[in-house]
Amino acid sequence: MRHSSSQATTALPYLLPALMVLALVGGVPLGLVAYYAVHDTFGGNVFVWVGADWFVKVLTSPEFYAALGRSLAFSLLVLSIQIPLGIFIALRMPKSGPLVAAGIVLLAIPMLTPQIVVGYLWKVMAAPETGLLTQALGAVGLTLDPNSVGWTWVLLVAMDTWHWTGLVVLLCYARLRTIPDAYYQAAAVDGAGRWAVFRHVQLPRLKLVLAIALLLRFMDSFTLYTEAYVITRGGPGLSTVFLSHELVQTGLIQFDLGEAGAMAVIYFLIVVVVSAFFYRLIVPARADEARR
Repeated sequence: MRHSSSQATTALPYLLPALMVLALVGGVPLGLVAYYAVHDTFGGNVFVWVGADWFVKVLTSPEFYAALGRSLAFSLLVLSIQIPLGIFIALRMPKSGPLVAAGIVLLAIPMLTPQIVVGYLWKVMAAPETGLLTQALGAVGLTLDPNSVGWTWVLLVAMDTWHWTGLVVLLCYARLRTIPDAYYQAAAVDGAGRWAVFRHVQLPRLKLVLAIALLLRFMDSFTLYTEAYVITRGGPGLSTVFLSHELVQTGLIQFDLGEAGAMAVIYFLIVVVVSAFFYRLIVPARADEARR
């Protein structure tokens, strides 16, 4: 314990610049948002203390809960697709050879594509009559209806899956390559099938990277804004107005700074709670990895 404490004290001066930058770019904006959340303004930089009034308004707003529900539903939906799909692809990627490099590049390209470009790319592909995706679906007798809530959600999920499944694949693939061949040889001697090998050899060693993948993908999908706004503008109706859209609508368009500040604080607290939950999953998984 003394050795660990001494290391932490020695490392502190090297961390101070990063901590100062983090406080500047994270703490100052958050403090300003929190200030807005407990004040009302009537212009001219005149602020009046209102306490928790804005929080009460947000927490009693049906629109807030509707947007929160859509954001959570979207996150759970894409996670239920991307995590199993990422594991499946990682398990079937070659262990060596030129195809490995080609596969990694192909998986990385969507992740490196800017969010606004991804949104416009899929919007163009889903354009009525002329879009490549529309024509491909038409060739098999399906119609992509831009006014259908179901088709719109399918499009957003497909877009996000194309954009970020590669992250799950690369994390899982990197971890799978670290499993010694001796484990597979022992499983073969015991007559274990593919499912048994996955369950008892591969899956236990994927726990840490899967927890990290779940955290990263939940954070990104829960705060989705740019791609969805470019493709749907929140439609049809209000079916794709996520919590991020509701926040921007309230703060930047309606210019209700107090209500937007309270909503942003609540949004932030949700993210912190979820992050803490995943952190409690990651720490035991990391300790288990160290014991192995």
